[in-house]
Amino acid sequence: MRSDPALDLAFAALGDPVRRALLTRLAQGEATVGELGEPFDLTPQAISHHVGVLRRCGLVEQRREGTRRPCRLRVDRLAQLSTWIDEQRRAWDDRLDALETHLADPEATR
Repeated sequence: MRSDPALDLAFAALGDPVRRALLTRLAQGEATVGELGEPFDLTPQAISHHVGVLRRCGLVEQRREGTRRPCRLRVDRLAQLSTWIDEQRRAWDDRLDALETHLADPEATR
């Protein structure tokens, strides 16, 4: 099985609860780093670091609007993660269905 580096980076980024919370906030709409940091007891530099991790893995994009730098969730990238999760779920469901069928067959256990 080959690993997808972009997928690995995204899932690693999601391993942090602060970054997951930032994505949850961005799902509601754009926000600046300052706005994203409001509910946290973290320095602006720490929030900027978390946003940077999310940008590098492609889950967030940031643009300039004069002096503002709003961040936005990249839903397309999130959809790629969801697709991967759905594929894994289907594969495991198929395996579990096959096991259930095997265990239900009295001839299979002899």
